[in-house]
Amino acid sequence: MSFSSSPSVDLTRREAIRRAGLLLGVALSPSLLNGVLRAKSGVAGSAAPKASFSASQTETVAAVAERIIPRTDTPGAIDVGVPAFIDLMYGEYMTDEEKRTIAAGLADLEKRSKAAHTLSFAELAPAQQDALLKAIAVESQKKQKTFFHQMREATVLGFYSSEQIGKNVLHYNPVPGRFDPCVPIAEVGNVNWTK
Repeated sequence: MSFSSSPSVDLTRREAIRRAGLLLGVALSPSLLNGVLRAKSGVAGSAAPKASFSASQTETVAAVAERIIPRTDTPGAIDVGVPAFIDLMYGEYMTDEEKRTIAAGLADLEKRSKAAHTLSFAELAPAQQDALLKAIAVESQKKQKTFFHQMREATVLGFYSSEQIGKNVLHYNPVPGRFDPCVPIAEVGNVNWTK
């Protein structure tokens, strides 16, 4: 990938998200990328989207996301709404194959958790959750598009595309520099730029 210094090359939102994913070590699936690009902010008074995961799946997704990006001196995945983001992507934008992988992975994670600790994954201590996720991550290393890959991808994308992280952590500035919309021409060197 080369970065052109030419002013004629426009950096689209799609390309910016793709590059951010590459820098973070996450390959973004076309379905998630499409979901982020098509997502719209909620209209006042509109109903919340219908949940796609069951209550137990939602708890597991939240726990996994929080272990991938835990709260530190910055907000964690739960704090910025990543579980709701993953639920929306799962319900609206993921392919059927991706949905099957996520559903099977959640079921497998619960099965492993109950076999090892007799508790659901969301009820485990963070160290126990980390141990289970690390085992799954190791198993996923030489494979593509596994449950762990998809959860990591969706968590990172949801986290870094959230408004709170964009404004408070990444310090998004939609108009860099000072904007003076109407100034006397004498203050800008007596030059008329629309000759």
